[in-house]
Amino acid sequence: MHMIRVGKQVLCLILFLNVLFMGSDVMAHPHVFIVQRLKIVFDNQGLAGFEVEWHFDEMFSNMIAMDFDQNKNSILEPAEVLVVKEKAFSYIAEYDYFIFVKINGQSFKVKWFKNFNAVLKNGKLSYHFFVPCHVKANPLFKQVVIATYDPTYYTAIFFARKEPARVENGDGFVIESAVKKDENTSIYFGMVNPWALFLKFKLKS
Repeated sequence: MHMIRVGKQVLCLILFLNVLFMGSDVMAHPHVFIVQRLKIVFDNQGLAGFEVEWHFDEMFSNMIAMDFDQNKNSILEPAEVLVVKEKAFSYIAEYDYFIFVKINGQSFKVKWFKNFNAVLKNGKLSYHFFVPCHVKANPLFKQVVIATYDPTYYTAIFFARKEPARVENGDGFVIESAVKKDENTSIYFGMVNPWALFLKFKLKS
């Protein structure tokens, strides 16, 4: 199994900046904070997709527990997870699930996911889901860039400092990767370059 390491990553000061929305005098700032890890999954053809792991802040975790842990046993059982999926996750489909992918520079729209799970452990909430993204490998490098952010700035998402991403089933490929700012993309009225996973891979010769 390959491990992808992130360099020194400063928690952006933008968490404490207000962003002025067009046509509104309301100042927006994040209310939900997420630490993210990605598992990049390969099959025998190339990239199969990636598993997303989101770990939420204490306040949002408590809100979900209060609203959806119906029997108050401090865990989310399968029936409760289904309600969380419907009421507290699926609505972000209109924002591409906060996941923005480019394949060789071309946008890949995230339209669906599978294997969603919500876990409540020791009072902390995490989401886990898989995004299919099939990219066939060949002898030349292909590049996939995965950025995650909330276009409304209500949610702030950061790559984990330790083990921000890892690769599964990648032994048949030459893989290069880094977590860094995407200097070619700007968000929040051009004020911010999002952090992204830059992944390059090709068949082993």
